[in-house]
Amino acid sequence: IENIDPMGVHTGDSVTVAPQQTLPDRVYQRLRDQALVVIRAVGVETGGANVQFAVNPESEEIVVIEMNPRVSRSSALASKATGFPIAKIAARLAVGYALEEIDNDVTRVTPASFEPVLDYVVVKCPRFAFEKFAGTTGVLTTHMQSVGEAMAIGRTFGQAFAKAMRSRELDGEPDLDGSLDALLTRLEHPAADRYDVLLEAFRRGASLEQIRAATSIDPWFLHELRELALEPERPFAGRRTFRAVDTCAAEFEARTPYFYSGWERGEPAHEVRRSDRPSVLILGAGPNRIGQGIEFDYCCVHAAMTVRAAGRDAVMVNCNPETVSTDYDTSDRLYFEPLTLEDVLGVVEVERPEGVIVQFGGQTPLRLAAGLADAGVPILGTGVDAIDLAEDRGRFSPLLERLGLRAPPWATARSVQGAVAASARVGFPLLVRPSYVLGGRAMEIVYDADGLGDYLRRTGAADGRETFLDRFLENAIEVDVDALCDGHRVWICGIMQHVEEAGVHSGDSACVLPPHSLGGEMLAEIRAATEGLALALGVVGLVNVQFAIHAGELFVIEANPRASRTVPFVSKAIGIALAKMACRLMLGERLEELALPAEPVRCEHVAVKEAVLPFDRFADADAVLGPEMRSTGEVMGLAPDFPTAFAKAQAAAGARLPQDGTVFITVTDSDKAGAHAIAVLFGDLGFRLVATAGTARAIRGMGVPVHEVLKKIGEGSPNVVDWIERGDVDLVINTPTGSGARTDGWEIRRAAVGRGIPCITTVSGGVAAARAIGA
Repeated sequence: IENIDPMGVHTGDSVTVAPQQTLPDRVYQRLRDQALVVIRAVGVETGGANVQFAVNPESEEIVVIEMNPRVSRSSALASKATGFPIAKIAARLAVGYALEEIDNDVTRVTPASFEPVLDYVVVKCPRFAFEKFAGTTGVLTTHMQSVGEAMAIGRTFGQAFAKAMRSRELDGEPDLDGSLDALLTRLEHPAADRYDVLLEAFRRGASLEQIRAATSIDPWFLHELRELALEPERPFAGRRTFRAVDTCAAEFEARTPYFYSGWERGEPAHEVRRSDRPSVLILGAGPNRIGQGIEFDYCCVHAAMTVRAAGRDAVMVNCNPETVSTDYDTSDRLYFEPLTLEDVLGVVEVERPEGVIVQFGGQTPLRLAAGLADAGVPILGTGVDAIDLAEDRGRFSPLLERLGLRAPPWATARSVQGAVAASARVGFPLLVRPSYVLGGRAMEIVYDADGLGDYLRRTGAADGRETFLDRFLENAIEVDVDALCDGHRVWICGIMQHVEEAGVHSGDSACVLPPHSLGGEMLAEIRAATEGLALALGVVGLVNVQFAIHAGELFVIEANPRASRTVPFVSKAIGIALAKMACRLMLGERLEELALPAEPVRCEHVAVKEAVLPFDRFADADAVLGPEMRSTGEVMGLAPDFPTAFAKAQAAAGARLPQDGTVFITVTDSDKAGAHAIAVLFGDLGFRLVATAGTARAIRGMGVPVHEVLKKIGEGSPNVVDWIERGDVDLVINTPTGSGARTDGWEIRRAAVGRGIPCITTVSGGVAAARAIGA
């Protein structure tokens, strides 16, 4: 696998290509020989290994960068690129098999000792999320910062590269403004949009030599990229064909149906062999990103299992090499293709499926649903109109009124003046965001007109584009509900109570199932509201509804007629594979045929989901939770009670809650009352309490002793950051005062992250942590 980016960019953040394209055969053979020497010298007796080299293209000098005596992150990419299942074969080797004793699953006639050979080109593009972490530079270094990747296969480098670029599914168009000189200057510092800028520079007339000087990318790649920039249709001349990944460059017939599209002149020669069974197309989630990750792949895999069990062929379309759904044996046929309307329709033309499932891949397939329906492709499960009804505020609000359900006051605006006028009608505080987002993209809480104006200036929101302004319900309890519906009846899968108050994105908040502090009347109201919404939307499959409980009143935040991020968590908490149940409903079964237990499902345990946050990867980002999702993963804790389950979830997420020592507390004025409860709990556990002057005054005023008052930054030394950096603090509880500026809170939180000290940014999170430590 060759990195297109030169040394200095982490291989996980680099665009890569296989097979290697620029090395002469003599260098390639030397790399191969040296890799074997390194593996033997290290003493790898069996299994997988990874060796990374740097090659000077001028002198052909070779330097070993590192060696991993294990299956590595790149092993998954190599497995998907070649069809050679490295981890599976490594596992068999570990229990005593020899390579020649293991059959190649793809050909079924050659042994695993035959090295894979490619007669196509594979390109991997990383997926970044710098927009989620305000303050970060976005410059790529030797420190990996990507959150996912997309892979594409083509007959040529140009085909594969173009497919990989469009597989990234960017949230918006890249910024390509500025002069050619400005673009060339940007290229000197590798960034997430490097190849978008590079192609634009070629379109503006930049020479190969100018780009080479700015990027140090090999001239062969630059020549190919210049052709792609100037003649983007050239790699796609001719007719679309589907070829098989066979590990042997067509020397033997492939038995495993793993396909990619290419463009060739002449009559299309498809290598796809359909069976006599009807097929169902399942659209995956594309590259992992914040807000859309492996939770949806879990659902896609279970859908494939269910479709196969129902006597149909499961046909998977996805472009993410990190997933189980793109394993060649998960489905009956796998198409490694971008999730765009054009590419999916190309698969539909060959497969002629009885229907397409768009419910399990997050927002990506939902965006394609209308186009597929317009093209005459049947959508299985919830219809296109229901999807639009749930996402269109203008249609969804009247539906809530007909059902007698409440929602926070809201308005939309397309200009700054309109936003200011709308804010006067709705009232502060406001939750502001662009329309149609996933993962809380560019979502923020503003408390006054100045804050709204600052948000609009920073984000460019309401600049001709629709922006939502919702009344933010302060100190509300947020609730997530997953449910199954067959269009006639509803079965509530689980009601989850968020640990953090409303205002923290549901993907970042810890949540507990069953709810630990909601009464029977409120739970009944939540069930009734969920049932009414699911039936009114015409859901067939899964639906997720988010509620907020404010001053004893229930408010609907949103409804998503698809699988949600919480489906795997709820499935494992209650012991029922919900994605499988939903798929059976989409294929025509009724709820009564699924043999589900009576609800609510009784569990002998409490389940807590906790988010895994990557703040240690982004040195300039504020380590605070808010309405924009930032977590890149999640863990689960199971125990007989909430405090123990929460403690286990914290440990699994890497938060080392101390058993004794010093707790530093500093909170905003609005959280001072809540700080008292935290101080009492930690004081009773024997912790030493320290705080800033205002928080200490509030806590002492309520009768709780504070051992020491710490100086704020700028008040002399030692200040609070000095205490943290010296290791004199074991736990930080700091609620934020706002966003954007490098406040004292920003410095405190960054210092805690830098020292690996747990940092809690909500009052409810602090209370839960104290209870967990005492469990």
